[in-house]
Amino acid sequence: MLGLAQTGTGKTAAFALPILERIVARGARPKVHPRSVASPTALIVAPTRELASQIHDEFKRLGKFTPMVSAVIFGGVGQPGQVRELSRHPDVVVACPGRLLDLIEQGLISLNAVETLVLDEADHMFDMGFLPSIRRIVAKLPKRRQSLFFSATMPRELRKLADDLLTNPAVCELAHSRPPETIEHALYSVDEPAKLGLLRDLLSGSDFRSAIVFLRTKHRAKRLAQQLEKLGHRAVALQGNLSQSQREKAMGGFRDGTFEILVATDIAARGIDVEKVSHVVNYDLPTTPEAYTHRIGRTGRSECTGRAYSFATPADGDMVRAIEKHLGSKLPRADRSSVQISAAGPSPVADFSRPAQPPRGGRGARPAHGGSRGASKGGSKSASAPKPAAGRRGAKASPERSPSRGRSADAWDSVPTRRTNDTRRAPQAKTTARTQSSAPKSDSPRGPASNFGAGL
Repeated sequence: MLGLAQTGTGKTAAFALPILERIVARGARPKVHPRSVASPTALIVAPTRELASQIHDEFKRLGKFTPMVSAVIFGGVGQPGQVRELSRHPDVVVACPGRLLDLIEQGLISLNAVETLVLDEADHMFDMGFLPSIRRIVAKLPKRRQSLFFSATMPRELRKLADDLLTNPAVCELAHSRPPETIEHALYSVDEPAKLGLLRDLLSGSDFRSAIVFLRTKHRAKRLAQQLEKLGHRAVALQGNLSQSQREKAMGGFRDGTFEILVATDIAARGIDVEKVSHVVNYDLPTTPEAYTHRIGRTGRSECTGRAYSFATPADGDMVRAIEKHLGSKLPRADRSSVQISAAGPSPVADFSRPAQPPRGGRGARPAHGGSRGASKGGSKSASAPKPAAGRRGAKASPERSPSRGRSADAWDSVPTRRTNDTRRAPQAKTTARTQSSAPKSDSPRGPASNFGAGL
C-alpha cells in the first residue's frame, strides 16, 4: 500500500494500530532461548534517528496494555544497549537503514519472520543515499509480506521507484501536495542582513509560544541559535554535527518547554511531532518544494492552528515560484504594517512571478579599471587627491577591486607573485587610495542590494 497524506494527519497511527491489532489477536509469542537471534514480525524503517525514536515512543504508548515488545535501533550511539533490546525478542523493530544492516551482518537480527514492512517518509528513503540500503533490506525479507509506504510527498520520479518495490499497491492519496488549512502562510521579501531583525520582531508577538526555525546549513543553524540566546530567547540548535545525546537533549528540552525556539536544519523537517508549535520560520528557503511541505507541517498539527513564515532574498525567486507551483497557489505576501522591523528592515515586496533579469549598464557606468576619469596621462599619481564617490547620498567607498579577477587589494597582497614590479598583480597603495572612491558601497541601505523588486 502507498499512503500519501498531509503532515500531521496521523499516518503513524495508520500503520501502528493495525500492527498492534495483529499482535493482540495472535497473543504473546512463545518463549525462546535468550541467545537466539531476534526475529521481529514488523519492521518500520525511518530516515532519521529522531523520527525512529518518535515512532518507537508512539508504539509504546499505543501498545501499553498489549503483549507487544518493541525496540529501536539507529547509529550514532553505542551498539551494546541496542543488542540488549534485541535479546528481548521484540515483535516490532523501528530502525534506521545503516545500523539495521550492520546488525544483520553480525547475525544479531533476522528478517525471515517479518510480516509487515513499513517505510515511513518513503520519499526521503528513496533518496540517492538511501535507495541501495533499502534494496538490500528488502532482499532479506520474505517474499510473502505486507509492504506499506507512507509519506507526505511523493514526486513522480520517486513514485516510479516505489512501483518497482511494491506489487499492485493500493494507493490512498489525500491532497498530499497541499499543506493543511490550519496553517497561515506569509512570505517576506527581505535582504540577508535584515533577517535576524525581522525574526526577532516576529517572535516577539503576543501569539508566539514556540517556534522551529529552519536553515540550510549546520553552521548557520548553530550561529543563529547563539544569536537568539544573546537576544534573550531560550534557543537550541539541532543539526547533524551533534552527538545523539546532544540531539536527544535538544529535542527533549524543546518538547518540555526548556527551550522555546528550535533552530534546525532539515533533520527536524521529517515527521517530528511536537505539540502546539505556534510558528515555523523558513529563515532559509528549502532546496526542494517538497521540503517546504515537510517543514511547515511541524505546526498546525492535529487541528491546531499555526503560522508559517518564509524569508526570501532576491536569489530565491526560482524556489518561490517552484513552491507555489507545487502548492497550486501563490504564497501570501506579508503585510508588514503590524510588524516593527528592526535594523535595515525588509525590502519592498518582490514580484516573484517572473525570473530575475541581469542588471543593465547605464550611460553613467564607471569604467572597469579604477582611477579618476579626469587624471591626465602624464600627471603624477600622488598629485591628484581622491574624490568623493558620486551617486546616491550617503554612499561610502568600497575596497578596491582588481581589474583582472575582481579580488580586493588585501586579497592580492596575500598572493605570492614572481614579479614584484607587476602592478596588475600587486596594486600599489597610491593606486588603491585613488580607486577606492570609484565604487559605491554595495551594502548601503539604498544601494543595489536593497533594490529587491526591481529585477524580479
